This record gives sequence, C-alpha cells and structure tokens, in this order.
Amino acid sequence: MSVDSHKTFEPLTSYDKLVDSVYQGALDATPWQQFLNIICQQLKADVISLIIRPPADDDDGLILNFRNSQSSKDNVADPKDWPVTAYQQHYFSLDPFTNITPGKVVTLSDLLPADEISKNEFCKKYLEPAGVFHILGADTRDPSGFWARFRAMRSQNHPDFDQPERDLLERIMPHLSRAVEIHSRLQQTKSERDLYAGAVSQMSMGTILLNEHGEMLKSNAVAKKLLDQQDGIRVVQKQLVLDDKEDDIAFKKRLNKVINAATHHSMQIVEASRVQRPSGSADLGIVVRPVPKPQWTDGQGGPTVAVFISDPQTEASTSRDTIMQLFGFTKAEASLTLQLAHGLTLAEASVILGVSQHTSRAQLKSVFSKSGVSRQAELIRLVFKSVATLA
Repeated sequence: MSVDSHKTFEPLTSYDKLVDSVYQGALDATPWQQFLNIICQQLKADVISLIIRPPADDDDGLILNFRNSQSSKDNVADPKDWPVTAYQQHYFSLDPFTNITPGKVVTLSDLLPADEISKNEFCKKYLEPAGVFHILGADTRDPSGFWARFRAMRSQNHPDFDQPERDLLERIMPHLSRAVEIHSRLQQTKSERDLYAGAVSQMSMGTILLNEHGEMLKSNAVAKKLLDQQDGIRVVQKQLVLDDKEDDIAFKKRLNKVINAATHHSMQIVEASRVQRPSGSADLGIVVRPVPKPQWTDGQGGPTVAVFISDPQTEASTSRDTIMQLFGFTKAEASLTLQLAHGLTLAEASVILGVSQHTSRAQLKSVFSKSGVSRQAELIRLVFKSVATLA
C-alpha cells in the first residue's frame, strides 16, 4: 500500500484546542489565560477561576480569573472586585468546595440541597452579592502537594451546569493536573536558577551565555555593566569582541575550543583570558567553560558556553548585620570593618564613622582578635571570601 504524502489532516476540534491550551498554559508567562478563555466559552460560564495558591491568613493567594464579556449583563461582579480579604478571613472556612475529593467534578447543588442554598451563609453573604448562583468545580493536586482548584460560575439567570458540561470538565481535569505538575516543576527550577544566578551577581561576577555560534543569548547585570562601559570588551553583532586585536584573536581561539568541546559533550575543558582595558584600569579576567547539555534533547538553540568576567576593581558587597552575625563583631566593629572593606583607610573610616582614630584602632584590634587575622588586607580577604557577600 502506498502512502499518500499529500494526505490532509482533520482540523483541530474544539476539544483539541482546549487540551492544547491547558499544556501551553503551563509555559506561558501569565499561565492559563487562553485556557480560561476557551473553557469559559465552552462551559458557557460567566466567570472562571483557577486557584493556584489558596488564600491564607498572611497571603491573598494566587487566583487566575476570566470573566465573560457578557457577565456584566447578568449582574455577575468582576472577580477583581470580590472581597478577597473577607474570603480568606471568614468565608474560606465556610466554602462548601474546600474539601472536595481531588479529580471529582461537582456542582454547588451536589453539595447543598436546593432549599439550603438560599439560606447558606456562604451563598447568601459571599456568592449572592457577587451575582453567582451556580458553580461547577474540581480540584487537582500533583505528587509534590501543589494544588489547583477550578471553578466555573453562572448567575441565577442561567440554568445549572448540565451533564455534558460536567463530562467535559471531567475529561479535561487529568490534563490540567499534569499541566499543573509541569508548571510547578518549572517554577521550582526557575527559583533554584534565580537563586544561583543571584549568588553569582552578588559576588560581582559577570556571566554571559553564548550559543554554539558564539552569539550572546543572555547576560546578568554585572556583565551588562562591564559591556556597556566598552572598555576592553564589547558586543558587536551578538559576538564578544576584545579591543586589543591580539587578545581578541587569542580569545576567539579559546572560545572556539570550548564550543567544540561542548558540542562533543566534553565538560572538562576550561579556558581563561585577560582583557586589557584602554582606560588603564586593571585587566579584566575571563573564564570560558561549557554549559552541560540537557540529557534528553539535542540542546540546539540553548546556551553552549558560559563566559565569566571579573573586574578586580569591583568589590562584592555585604551588610553590617551580616558581618556582625558571622564574626561576632559588635555594631561598631562591623561598621568599621565594612568601611575598610570598601577601601577606606583607618583615618578615613574614623571620619566617616565620627569616632577618633584611637577608638578605631582599639576596635580594629578587637576585630583582629575575633577574626584570627593580623592585617587589614587579611581581614578584607576574609570578609569577601566568606558567605557574607551572599547576604
């Protein structure tokens, strides 16, 4: 049997588009906005809410809402005008949907008999002022304990949610559960990445990520500041260029060597260079190393090498309170240490702190005793090689 290479495929159904929006929502900057829009139309709801983080005593929670453009005609209030504070302080404990079984699709009429809905305090004092009368809901929880709560709402002007609409939500909930898990893992990975990136920046280390063509993909604030100075190194058509021609040729050779190693999954090679600066400032230091490739993808389009730049004239920063806690210094001793770390002499630090040099010498003697060093240079090196710069 021959295969027809020109075979056409059926267009996506409304359900296909709904499923696609569920998974795309896990990747979007503002998650699940398209999904909320689509399912709001398919369920003929006035308002859709996806509760990613339930309200708590010290937290308003994270609730994504979509309001049908026709909802105002049905007297359903905009979710942004709902009393969130009142909900978290009082009504959350009365919400009949708070303890439903994960994955189970229920309506408000399943949880409360029709004759009790109008008498129920939550319905009467929270839902009724918002114009809500019918609710279709389901909860999901991923293995790490991350919850997501879905609610579709209608006004009293419309009938309750019917069986086909319940079936649709029941079919989509497993997809939403998996997408929530993906979103949760991505957010955890991002938090870890941001933590490490912040630590590198706090130590005044510039970081630049390049692709397999040597093109710059991303840089941190420290690297951007150094590149903007155009003093020894700059970016030209996405490529790093050193001002000194001989240095630039040598740097390109080292960079290509690392890129070649990275594309062949060799992580051992590391190359270093010095960058002369026309301004006469101290040379910059550059280290180039491969970026580990993802195990299950080809890694194309992502970072291939990392370039780290250090400026010996830029000191990492820290705080007085951190120095006090780490070394057991008094407030005055920590203040003096911080001024010395910023490059001031003992006389200059005394003026800034408003104390005599005799007092500063006595404080410095105590600082030496507590830190186990005997010279100012050793003290500064101790501070900046400690975890103080990460605070």
